[in-house]
Amino acid sequence: MSNLETLPRTPSPTRTEATRTEATTRPGLVLGLACAAELMVGIDVAIVNVALPSIQADLGAGQSVLQWVVVAYGLLLGGFLLVGGRLSDQRGRRRIFITGLAIFTVASLIAGAAQDPALLIAARGLQGFGAALITPAGLSLIAVTFAEGRPRDRALGLFGAVGGVAGSVGVVASGLLTAGPGWRWAFLVNVPAGVTIVVLAALFLSPDRSLERRTPLDLPGATTVTGGLLLFVYALHHGAGHGWATAPTLGLFAAAAALLVAFVRIEARSARPLVPPSTVRNRNLVVANVTGFLAFGALLAFIFIGSLLMQQVLGYSPIETGLAWLATTVTIVGAAIVGARLVARAGVRWVLVAGLALLAVGALWLTRVPAAADYVTDVLPAFLLAGLGFGLCGPALQIGALSGVSRSEAGLASGLVETMREVGGAAGVAAVSTVLVAGSGLDGFRAAFACIAVLTIVGVVTAAAGFTRTPK
Repeated sequence: MSNLETLPRTPSPTRTEATRTEATTRPGLVLGLACAAELMVGIDVAIVNVALPSIQADLGAGQSVLQWVVVAYGLLLGGFLLVGGRLSDQRGRRRIFITGLAIFTVASLIAGAAQDPALLIAARGLQGFGAALITPAGLSLIAVTFAEGRPRDRALGLFGAVGGVAGSVGVVASGLLTAGPGWRWAFLVNVPAGVTIVVLAALFLSPDRSLERRTPLDLPGATTVTGGLLLFVYALHHGAGHGWATAPTLGLFAAAAALLVAFVRIEARSARPLVPPSTVRNRNLVVANVTGFLAFGALLAFIFIGSLLMQQVLGYSPIETGLAWLATTVTIVGAAIVGARLVARAGVRWVLVAGLALLAVGALWLTRVPAAADYVTDVLPAFLLAGLGFGLCGPALQIGALSGVSRSEAGLASGLVETMREVGGAAGVAAVSTVLVAGSGLDGFRAAFACIAVLTIVGVVTAAAGFTRTPK
């Protein structure tokens, strides 16, 4: 009997398939390339935050325009991840991985050279689209390269650790680059890195052998789900900034809902749906994605509110704020590596429960943060608990989402879990932003951390009740 009590196992590959895989892939190199690309993509989510004042001064952009430098990236990334994952299944993981990297690299060059806000925003959107191809393709490359069980769990642990630390690395890098060579290098630094990864991927990744490569993409399904996700993420940003009960916000949510309902109906009638019925019937995959929505929403909201707390209440500079997250970053890395090993002993369900519970305790700790808080005694313990909690959750979510998934749908499953990461993060930040604005001063921050604790507690219940046991 498998000791992964929450996860069904797929049959072992045939001897021929295993021999072909060993002969044509280098697992360590595949993992290294996927992690390097994920680090680059994750860093760019946060790398512009500290640089925004410098961008505004240099390009003369208004505040309402400037926010799109941040929003455009997350909007396109969240909207196209599902399509990017399915394309990697149907057109080849190596091909989509390299294509996404090329798009991302060119977009970074354009962003670094931009002389007006409109071009910079367009380049950021193009970066997001490239990232939406890179991440699911990279994750599915890991899923099909490493055998299910301990080898894949360890690889996903490292991949999850990289994804978890990328945001805080981005904040630190943004401060250092902006204070040094200038804000443009927050984008230009991606060019040599991107070119290097593209060249190595082209030289060393095995040629695609997907039997589904020529299967036509479900264009009606792809169009409606992408449009629905784009509108939903934009509605979250709009609602947080302009009010949830305004006509434009309600209209955006209504349009997003209409497109997503149309997507469900299209999929039910499609001969070759974007999301096959077998995916929806995979209970563990569905539960992993719902839990991921809550977990990523809580974590990104924690980082967002924690950064504001340090700058607006404790008086930290942007660079000091970034450096204050380093302890959390180290904790996430260590916990992610350990968490992947714990899955083999305790199962995805209980690793997720433990991780989310730790994240909840960290958030609850800060609901009592004093106005003159000391970092070491009042803030750092909560940051360490949150880092430990999410470090455990990250790889467990990916293992849960990919276990029992067929090779032909690994990209789709990867796209789904990454979509929940981005959409959940946007929803979490929007929710706590609203709570923060509705509050007053320090009380607003305390209420925002209480909101994060509620999200994690709901995640605990979802994980504990949702995952099934492995049949004997």
